[in-house]
Amino acid sequence: MKIRLFTKTYCGWCDKAAAWLDERGIAYETINVSNDRKAYDEMVRLSHQTFAPVIEVEGKILADFGPDELAKFWETISPSEPFKPKA
Repeated sequence: MKIRLFTKTYCGWCDKAAAWLDERGIAYETINVSNDRKAYDEMVRLSHQTFAPVIEVEGKILADFGPDELAKFWETISPSEPFKPKA
C-alpha cells in the first residue's frame, strides 16, 4: 500500500500524524513541503487546501487532520486491517 504524508516543518499536527502511523508500524513516505514548491503544489492539488498534514493512501486523501480523524479515515480505507498501538 502506497502511503504519502505531506508535512510542514514545526507542525505539531504533522508530528502527531507521523507518530500515529509509527505506533502502528505503518510504512509511509514523508514529504516535507516547507521548502519544496513542487511538493507543496502537489499537496494543494490533491487536497484543495494549504494546511498540513495531508495523507494520501492509494489515491484517497485526508487533509488537515488530527489523530482521531486519521483513525476514522484509516478504518474506512482498511477495515480488515485494524491497527493497534504497539505495547
